[in-house]
Amino acid sequence: MRLLANENFPRQAVDALRSFGHNVLWARTDMPGASDLEVLARSQAESRILLTFDKDFGELAFRIGLPSECGIILLRIVMADPRSVGALVVSLLNSREDWAGNFSVIDETRTRMRPLKKL
Repeated sequence: MRLLANENFPRQAVDALRSFGHNVLWARTDMPGASDLEVLARSQAESRILLTFDKDFGELAFRIGLPSECGIILLRIVMADPRSVGALVVSLLNSREDWAGNFSVIDETRTRMRPLKKL
């Protein structure tokens, strides 16, 4: 899966995703200091699913009409241990294939998905 981890995403989680074969760019190292709009633009340009803890991306995605070949996964979980975040995200990503085309919110008990704009 092609992913773009926002700068607030923990390194251990990025490393875990990469070790399971996912193609992961990490904003902290691949585009340091980029604005949220720049991160979304790169996600769109490269058809990557954005992983973030930042709630602002939902509003931005719907305001700019992020196309359906992209996707956003907003994690609303307590990040006590970055390694556990990595294990959780790997498990969740591998549990389904319909992340692209949706704004997904993952919390402690459920996953909610809302479709992005269809082109």
